[in-house]
Order: sequence, then C-alpha cells, then structure tokens
Amino acid sequence: MCGIAGIYNLNNEQVSQETLERMCDVIRHRGPDDEGQWIAGNIGFGHRRLSIIDLSPAGHQPMSNEDQTIWITYNGEVYNYIELRPELEAKGYRFKSHTDTEVIIHAYEEYGEECLNKFNGMFAFGIWDSRQNKLFCARDRFGIKPFYYYLDAKMFAFASEIKALLENKRIGEKTNNQIICDYLVYGYLDHTPETFFDGIRQLPPAHYLVIKDGTVSIKRYWDINPDEEPQINTDNVADDAKNVQRFYELFEDSIRLRLRSDVPVGTCLSGGLDSSSIVCVVNNLLMGQLTPIQKTFSSCFEDKTYDEREFIQEVINKTGVEANFIFPDGNKLFDIIPNVIWHQDEPFGSTSIFAQWHVMQLAREKGVIVLLDGQGADESLAGYHPYYRYYFSDLIRTLQFKKLIEELNLYFKYHSYSKLDTFLMMIRPLFPYNLVTSLKSILKIKTASWINTDFAETYQRKIVFAERYKGCLKNRLYQDITKTSLPALLRYEDRNSMAHSVEARVPFLDYRLVEFVFSLPSSQKIRNGMTKILLRNATKGILPEKVRMRMDKMGFVTPGDVWFRTVARDKILEIVNSDRFRDRGYFNVAEINREFDAHCRGEKNLHFTIWRWINIELWHQKFFD
Repeated sequence: MCGIAGIYNLNNEQVSQETLERMCDVIRHRGPDDEGQWIAGNIGFGHRRLSIIDLSPAGHQPMSNEDQTIWITYNGEVYNYIELRPELEAKGYRFKSHTDTEVIIHAYEEYGEECLNKFNGMFAFGIWDSRQNKLFCARDRFGIKPFYYYLDAKMFAFASEIKALLENKRIGEKTNNQIICDYLVYGYLDHTPETFFDGIRQLPPAHYLVIKDGTVSIKRYWDINPDEEPQINTDNVADDAKNVQRFYELFEDSIRLRLRSDVPVGTCLSGGLDSSSIVCVVNNLLMGQLTPIQKTFSSCFEDKTYDEREFIQEVINKTGVEANFIFPDGNKLFDIIPNVIWHQDEPFGSTSIFAQWHVMQLAREKGVIVLLDGQGADESLAGYHPYYRYYFSDLIRTLQFKKLIEELNLYFKYHSYSKLDTFLMMIRPLFPYNLVTSLKSILKIKTASWINTDFAETYQRKIVFAERYKGCLKNRLYQDITKTSLPALLRYEDRNSMAHSVEARVPFLDYRLVEFVFSLPSSQKIRNGMTKILLRNATKGILPEKVRMRMDKMGFVTPGDVWFRTVARDKILEIVNSDRFRDRGYFNVAEINREFDAHCRGEKNLHFTIWRWINIELWHQKFFD
C-alpha cells in the first residue's frame, strides 16, 4: 500500500513543493489511486495511495489528527487495526475513517514511540509531531516495507524508494564502491544500512528514527527473543503435538489477518511447501463464505528441470482454486530487465527476480491487488539445504553422536550429496571465522580472479556477523533473517509487486509466529533428514502429501544458466567486452571471458556470478550513465 516521501529542512528553509511533487511522481506506481502533499514551513510530506482499506476519500494522505498537530505519511498495513480501534475509542479518541492510518495516529498520540509494539503488520511511516517539534519515523520488525533516507547538515529526506530521493539533485551523485565490492565478491545485498548510492541509507528493520532539537537518534524497538535454546533435540510426542497445535493456530491467525482487504486478494503458488500451505489454509478459511474463488499465480517453464507444475497441480486439485500461469521468456530477458532494474533501484541476486516480476504483473492483469506469498518461512523454519550443516554441527557440539549418525543416514537417503562434502560442510561452522580466514591465507585461497586486483585490495573487507546464540543453526537463521537473506528477498518482493501496483503480504513473518518458532529446539525445524519438520507436521491432512513430503526445493527459479549459454549469450558477450564495462574498474575482463566461456561449454555453472557482472553494469547504465 502506497509510496511515501518527506523533507525536513534542518536549516529552516521552506520545503520546495515542486521537489516533493517530483519525489511522489517518480513512485506513482506505488499508489496510482490518489496523491497528496502537506507542507508546513521546513517540514513536508508527500504520498501516493494504493487504496486497500477504506477506499473512500477519507483515507487520503498525508493525514492528521483532529487539531492537525500530528501529521503522517504511511505505507503498509497494520493488520490488527480492528482490534486496536476499540481500545483507543475507550480512551476517548474519535475516528472519521475506517483506515489503519488513523489508528496509527491515535496510537502514537496515546503511547508515543511505544505504539510500535502494539502493531502487527508491515509499515514504514513518518510522523510530524508539532507539539514536540519532533519527526518520528519507523519501519516494521522485519523490514517488509522500505524506508530510505538522506541526511546532511541542512536536510533530512526520506522515501519508499531510492529513485524518489534522487529527485533532490544533490543526493546520490556517487556510487558506494564498498557495497559494490560486497555484492561482487560475496553476493551480499541489503546486509547493512548503506546502499549502492553513496550517502543514501535505509532505516534498519525494527528501528525507529527521531529528529528533535537538531539531534538525530536511531533505536531498535524489537528483536527476536534472545533466550537460549533449552535443548537441541527432543523427540517427545506430547511436545510435538503441542508445538504443532500452537504453530498452526498462529499460522492460521496470521493468514486470517492478512486476508483483511477491501480489494481482491490472491496468492502466489510455486508448488513448494510454503506457498502451498498458504493456499490451502486460505481455502479452508474461505470455505463456505460468499466470496469469489481463490486465484493463484505461478511462474512455469517448459523445461521440466525448472518447472513445478507437477506439484502446483496437486494443490489445484485439492483446493479447486483458479490457477493462473505465466511462462517467462529468456528471449525477452534483456528487453525487460532494464525496467526491472529501475524499479529495484539496486542490483539483485539472480534472474529469479525476472520470474517474480511476471507473476506480479499477471496478478494485476487479472484484477488482483493484494497477493499473499511465502517469504520468510525458509529463514525461520530452516528450509534451505545448507541449514543441515549447522544442525549437524550442533549435534557434534553437544556430543549427540548417536542422533548425528541417525540423521546422517536419513540425510543420505533423501539427498544426493557426497559423504566427504557433507563432512566438510558440517565441521566448518564449528571453527571461528578468523581461524578459517587464516587457513585460507596460508593455503593462498584468494579472491576470484575476475575481480580487478586494485579494486579488491581497496574495498574487499572481512564481513563477520555477531553471534547471538550458542547454537550454530539458530545463529545462522538469525543472521539470514536480519542480514544475509531475508532483507534482500523482501526488497525484491516489495519492488516487483509495487511496480505493478500490487501489495504483497507475507504471513510467515507475523512476529508472533517467528518468535514462537525461534523459541523451539532445532529438532522442530530439522529432523529425520527433512527440513521444516514443524510446518510439515502442522499441515498433515491440509496439504497434498506429494507436496508436504517433497524433499527438493526450487522457489522462483529460472533457467538462467541455460539462457546464458544460449539466447542471452551474445548480449552478455557484448556487455562484458564493451568499453564502459572495462572502464568501471571492477573487473579483469580477460578472466571474465575465460570464465564465461567455461560456463558456456558446460564445465561450470556460474549463473549467479555472471548475473552479478551483468547486473552491476546495467545498473550503472540506468542510474549513472
């Protein structure tokens, strides 16, 4: 829902309405239904509205309280606004709309900054409190909705997307080479508050920002429960049943809240465990109601290696949903991708974003404005295959060797990995990061040869994420939720959906659900050679068994490695051998040609690496050339 923008001139200059309007115009796709600006001297807010709750003009933003001492520009959904409203009415507040925006205003009036702990949802907003001469900005617990800002001695500016900030001409004139290096070397994205644009930052998830009396402060208001895991494993049947019941209650309630909408709601369906679970639970919740049949949206390919229709069809057969399919075409990759890059603002990880783009586009074409999606389940429930190594490491660390042998036998039964690779991967997390890097130095394991040596020596850095828990698996999950996986995935989801004026909602990231899952032992995530054991157990009888017990994993995959060898090969060669690419100073072009040739001959699969080369160049062309 919506796009926001704001300017607070710290030197007391009048805010330029023209600049504020330009900031809003460039993100019109986030809110094609309405627009508004509010300026009071050196403070100004802008807004683009995508109408989701209370479609009437009463939902117009920027919005104020009754005496206009509090103003807000807001993007997102506070799903529990219906429950919060009577609490505020009982305290004497009156409402002129049925929006969650007005609930936020009055909750702030009543609770101040503590209001954030009342909200269950996704949000980014700026509030101007003229009574205290204070700007209060906040972002939801997981960073589902974006908040970018620029700060110098004269001005603070914020917006939903970086491109809106760039309408202020002195902002974003230079690239951030440190972040570019992190991306090229490690593939890291959205892992720090810095962005690819020098001077532009993002407010971290679960943080708020206050500017008062010329002082800027940023504080964390929420974190995942830091309590230590009580134990690594439990096979207690009674505990299993209790955990399954509680998980399902929270999961179903999360979905129920996220079905609140005054416009049509649909679901993404990849055929995997996460999206299929949402589709099936939605169907159960809607059963018997006088509502249109549920619409699902899927990305598919004729190449069966990348196609999940076998599993999608199982869900369709069980639920009777209206299925909608899109087939992204590799021949059109370089026709469409410049537009995707413009909407994403920053480089991204792979061509899977190209597939997601088409799904969001299809939903809008079919009249669906809100989409439920499965982001966040992998990072909380340990759905990615590399998580096995951390689970096995925990079993070694806690001397549970009998359990380790049992788990390894089942792991090799279900998954085709070599025993040597498995052994090496499960002992790696047991050693400190500094020891591993020292060994790499001794063994002369160096940076990829395709990186320009001078660039790497200047900007390559050791990135170490602080450990929060004793358990290897729990630490890894926390790192992926807060730094290395989920933040980038949520950025892709937000930009791809909002590019088509669609709001994406993610039920697995209800904070109550994540807190509960994190309180459980590792055996509730991985057990008997399977990931996501808690979700599998909770959806027994709800999901088709073929989907519930599938062991492979795809997601929004594309045949990118095949495209790069075939239909996209000539375009890639044209890019990497161009003068502009060579002159960036990031690459050893001769080595890139050798590596790309090895990929094209099938000797290597460098799909993700090649994409980083191409993406960084196309991003430069779109935003700087």
